[in-house]
Amino acid sequence: MTLTKSKYYFEALDNYPYSLPDCLEALNYALSYDPEDADSLCLMGRIYSEMLIDYEKAKLYFEEAMQCDVTNLNTPKYYIKCLLDNEDLQEAEKLINYSLKIKGIDKSTLWFYRALLSEKRGSFNNALKFLDESAKYCFNQYSLDVVKDRKKFVKSKMPKKNKKKKEMK
Repeated sequence: MTLTKSKYYFEALDNYPYSLPDCLEALNYALSYDPEDADSLCLMGRIYSEMLIDYEKAKLYFEEAMQCDVTNLNTPKYYIKCLLDNEDLQEAEKLINYSLKIKGIDKSTLWFYRALLSEKRGSFNNALKFLDESAKYCFNQYSLDVVKDRKKFVKSKMPKKNKKKKEMK
């Protein structure tokens, strides 16, 4: 990263999501200095995914970011979230499996997304297993609380087992 490009990328990141016009202006400057900067492309993908809810356009930016730097630690987690939101479940599963092999990546988040994927598919038992795996990689209380809350929520969605009815005697 050149110093100028870094300056504009950090300015864009600082303005996201509170001042999108300023964010976009700085981000366009950053991309003009280096159109293959994975972090800048990822942030543009986030804008399309999280703010504009244009998943197809977001996916193009995330794909380009992944092509420019396959070891970038930021891109996969935002790309996976975009794929889950767009219900591209098979693509999300492939990306999660690939991303778990990247050294230094936040595995807790990836396992959490794997649990969401299972939940979207209706496999609540698998979702609980993946949430247990996510909890193993939590290294602060906030992350662990998020995982525990999600486990409670998933359990509440599970069908209740029928107990022996008292009426039968």
